[in-house]
Amino acid sequence: MLEGKDIILASRKYAVEDRPRSWRVLISTTILLFLTSLGGIINFHIIPQLICAILTGLLITRFFILYHDYLHKAILQHSGFARTLFTLLGLFILAPNSIWKRSHDYHHTHNSKLYTASIGSFPLVTKKEYLQGTRTERRLYLFVRHPFTILFGYFFAFLWGFCIRTLIKSADKHMDALVALVFHFGVAAAVYFTLGLQSLLIGFAIPSFMYGAMGSYLFYAQHNFPDAKFKSKQDWDYSFAALHSSSYMKMSKIMHWFTGNIGYHHIHHVNAKIPFYKLPLVYKEMPELQHPGTTSLMPWDIYKCLRIKVWDHEENKMIGLREIHKAMREAKKYALVKNRVFMTSSSDNTEEDINLG
Repeated sequence: MLEGKDIILASRKYAVEDRPRSWRVLISTTILLFLTSLGGIINFHIIPQLICAILTGLLITRFFILYHDYLHKAILQHSGFARTLFTLLGLFILAPNSIWKRSHDYHHTHNSKLYTASIGSFPLVTKKEYLQGTRTERRLYLFVRHPFTILFGYFFAFLWGFCIRTLIKSADKHMDALVALVFHFGVAAAVYFTLGLQSLLIGFAIPSFMYGAMGSYLFYAQHNFPDAKFKSKQDWDYSFAALHSSSYMKMSKIMHWFTGNIGYHHIHHVNAKIPFYKLPLVYKEMPELQHPGTTSLMPWDIYKCLRIKVWDHEENKMIGLREIHKAMREAKKYALVKNRVFMTSSSDNTEEDINLG
């Protein structure tokens, strides 16, 4: 069985694009997305309109994976048409090229590394850091990782995180964030003023909410799952991070299709230049990649991923609020006992000084 860097080297033979297949995937996804988007905004009957809106949300998620692979230089490089199409998609979904590439490239080189900036990922602290933080710091940290924050990823991750917050911090480097906001809400305004409120809510808002929620949760659960392992900067290793800090998400075939095989996330982190359509083949042919930490989209597995909050060095695992609160109670109890011992010792010393006097 191969280990470490040898696994990465062995994966290189799969990092070759099947150009005709890439074009077939892009063209078919684009046509399907166009048709479902049209069905979602035309007010012909609310039931098929809702079905089209849901399919649009799922197809945007799939298209996002193509965009993601394009920026990893895994597919359709040196194509002006592909570059234009993916640039427009990135603007529309509020994940413009410069911001996504900068944050995601950082994520790939710092995945599972403790004590580093949380650029391109959900923040993670150790139990010790959490306990030493102020109440405000702890509340903010838990808010960012809260299930409702992830559920409303359209607002918190895409609208705020990728665009508004970026403009506030570094507008000069990422003006495409402003272009994304104008383009995104320009499309919304066009739908509203042309076709009305129902088209806006069903054909625009529902797909936007869906891809925001799915994108946020998938990205969260890919690196925040019960078996995930984390290391400090000096002990960090790229292959270890790929194999032990990135999950394999079990899904049905249809959901693997809609999510562009992103469930094989540990393989993607082994080699980001492998096209998404080859990931199942790599999983099948490389035994070393067949036993990763796993999760799924089943309710119980989602709950287990969402409940974990901080990394516990002593236990060498992620723990949740129950364990954190227990640690806080023990810390308070220890501090109280220590204070009593100190007070008793001080009192004894005072009496001794009096007697000596």
